[in-house]
Amino acid sequence: MSELDTRVVQLSDMRTLGELARARSEERPGEGALEALERAPRHDEAYFRDRRGFDEAFLRDFPVPLPRCVGRTAGDEAPLKSRTGHVLRYNNFSVVMSASRRIALYTACNIDGQASKKIKRDSDAWFYDDRIDRAHQTGDELYRDNELDRGHLVRREDPVWGAFATLANDDTFHFTNCSPQHSGMNQKTWLGLEDYILGNARVHNLRMCVFTGPVLRADDMDYRGVKLPKEYWKVVAFRTDDRPSATAYMVSQGKLIADLEFVFGRYKTYQVAIAEIEALAGLDFGELSRFDGLSSEAVPDGRQWRREELPSWEAIRV
Repeated sequence: MSELDTRVVQLSDMRTLGELARARSEERPGEGALEALERAPRHDEAYFRDRRGFDEAFLRDFPVPLPRCVGRTAGDEAPLKSRTGHVLRYNNFSVVMSASRRIALYTACNIDGQASKKIKRDSDAWFYDDRIDRAHQTGDELYRDNELDRGHLVRREDPVWGAFATLANDDTFHFTNCSPQHSGMNQKTWLGLEDYILGNARVHNLRMCVFTGPVLRADDMDYRGVKLPKEYWKVVAFRTDDRPSATAYMVSQGKLIADLEFVFGRYKTYQVAIAEIEALAGLDFGELSRFDGLSSEAVPDGRQWRREELPSWEAIRV
């Protein structure tokens, strides 16, 4: 047996994998990063051919256009490499990314309850969308070894309807459609909101338009080079048998992400005024606030907007 075979390894002889990785990158500058970039799963522009995205005329006589970025978000939309705007179109939904924050400014989805299909969830393989620069997207590096989930902004089930339901399901697994959400919020909060409204609000033709996004604040906590939003919102538009309706919701994960190792507190969900979402998110939803009762009464009192805490979905007002 050689001297090497009989030697007893001391703790001081051992190196962490991080040290070994850093040493390797120093020996080959930039090679590790380039290799990781090449290996990262991605879809190019050809993959998305014929994707129509969000349909603004989906509710027929109740047009619902995409919101405009205004104020601090104006000009922050990540541009398409094709120089054809900034809207990423998928099957039955669209996404507009924040160039500065590397997560979505908002998503917009058409839901057809009559044509919805059930597709089994397979492995969670997430992809980059190469229609925009990789620098405007956040990948797996943010979500490793912590309590953060890749939170679907467009819920996986929502666009899964019609002839291209399977593709719509797959489209939801792009990093453009996920945002850092604490597992306690992601798994317990938004689940069932759309289903409850569809089942209980006498929704005409079981069709609705759903917008989702984060509230991006300058003082959001920085984690691994990404600022983590403390609040998320939804705006839901549909027709009842009587009239058009639009409602807005907000959930806070501020206490959950205050310490990603020692979790405390609980999330709260509110029904809020669309006008408040517009002010907080830097978006203009056009005429939608006309069909929201909270917006018609939501005159700012100092800095406080009226909010209705939702102990259950049954408390939603439409």
